[in-house]
Amino acid sequence: MKRTQLYLDDDLWNVLHTRARSQGTSISDLVRQAARERYMGKLEGRREAMQAFVGIRKSRSESPDSIEYVRNLRRGSRIERLGKQ
Repeated sequence: MKRTQLYLDDDLWNVLHTRARSQGTSISDLVRQAARERYMGKLEGRREAMQAFVGIRKSRSESPDSIEYVRNLRRGSRIERLGKQ
């Protein structure tokens, strides 16, 4: 854990102080919790996202070579269509 110092305006400090007292915790803990939720996301949400991602490509029967896959994507008519505009 790293130590840091914050400057809080009076209104914010008063709100945090009141909330910390009512929850029986510290202002530091409230700030850490809020920063985690804001910048790291809620743990349950991250778990759900990972579970949704697991096995996303298992229904594909073939596992193409990456070079061939990109070549197939480039074979489209996108370049010709751009020239007609």
